[in-house]
Amino acid sequence: MTHATARTDGTARTEDTARADDTGRADKTGRADATASGPRLAEITPDNFEAATGIRVRPDQEFAVSPVMKSLAEAYVHPPGTAWPRLIIDGDRPVGFLMAFLDIDWTGGTGEAPLLRSGLWRLNIAAGEQGRGYGRFAVESVAAELRRRGAQEMYVTWHEGENGPEDFYLRLGFCKNGEKSDGETVGVLPLGRA
Repeated sequence: MTHATARTDGTARTEDTARADDTGRADKTGRADATASGPRLAEITPDNFEAATGIRVRPDQEFAVSPVMKSLAEAYVHPPGTAWPRLIIDGDRPVGFLMAFLDIDWTGGTGEAPLLRSGLWRLNIAAGEQGRGYGRFAVESVAAELRRRGAQEMYVTWHEGENGPEDFYLRLGFCKNGEKSDGETVGVLPLGRA
């Protein structure tokens, strides 16, 4: 089982564990870590499904990101292993949702040689939880997971405009690459090695 956890320097780390408690926290031996604090990722399960689908961004941001329910439906209809949906939890509070995409062919089935990319597909931070570092944690967690899988770059797309996430992604080091995907701006972040 893989979990991304926050380090004291604010970055994320991913660790493989044998087992974890209901919160998803475990140490390297697989024992539950009752003293852990800070945000963590949890797989979407029947136990946290309602919490995940209850995440709502601010009304003025709804144009820029699909609701969690739509994201989970898209994860379900794509081939297994394409989507990596996770609930972001701090303590016992659900504070956000992310979904990464893994090795999606960006040629769109045009017959060209496949152009496989991975990155952040969706990021929904609850309206009342924004500005607390959860978005940064989410991006760093996806970056850590992609590095673990051998990726050299991380992609994201966004709607431009007022109240959109462009400034957020640019501050985190994403650069526009000049492409558009379904009318959205494409950004890329070199991952390097952790």
